[in-house]
Amino acid sequence: MCAIHQPNLFPRLSTLAKLYAADRWIVLDDVQFARRDYQHRARLTAMDDPARQQWLTLPTRLPHGRPTLISEARLAEPRRSRRTVELLVRQYYGRSRHWSAIREALDTVLAEFDTTDRVADVARMSTLALLTMLGWHGEVLSSGALPTRPGRSERLADLAAATHSTHYLCGTGGMRYLVPHPFAVRGVDVLFFHTPVDTVDSVWHWARQASSLWALSRRGPTGLAVELKARQQTLLQGAAV
Repeated sequence: MCAIHQPNLFPRLSTLAKLYAADRWIVLDDVQFARRDYQHRARLTAMDDPARQQWLTLPTRLPHGRPTLISEARLAEPRRSRRTVELLVRQYYGRSRHWSAIREALDTVLAEFDTTDRVADVARMSTLALLTMLGWHGEVLSSGALPTRPGRSERLADLAAATHSTHYLCGTGGMRYLVPHPFAVRGVDVLFFHTPVDTVDSVWHWARQASSLWALSRRGPTGLAVELKARQQTLLQGAAV
């Protein structure tokens, strides 16, 4: 199973759950950067009041203006951004009893600021650090290194086929535009992935809004991994039918 998704800064739980369910994550970094998306920002949610939220944003420079690709976007103020990330994540989640685990992932991300000024690198590392904390051992590939055709669905189908994936995990966003035919032609089954809706569980209630850092602060790596694995098993059972 493959998931194809842009690099997101400390991604939302809905995104993290989809990547966790996949055997490989194809990082879609050769598409246009979007300032209103999640490549350079994350919505931090207060531990005791999830309705109280704040954007954590990395000031970003686009060398080619609006057409700049995600892989080309650069940190405008690397040192300041590093400090902001460290301070805000600690401010919001430093009181969690799971802070030591969160801090370990945070340190991995902070170290990335010392080696690169690419926004995509920092966002990718923030996602991978969380996945690793949860025990994910999948493969990470870059879309830019793989041959594809134009067209949104055609491109995704080509990426899945080029990596010898038998299934493509489609999130709720992709459901709005995905055309199944290109996948069928390439012998790739499409599985629609979604997180629980209409649930009283606050962790999943905020899954499509809040950074997954909040869920980690509440459940911890072990508890959250159990829940993500349950979602994965449900998906696998559906694929086997």
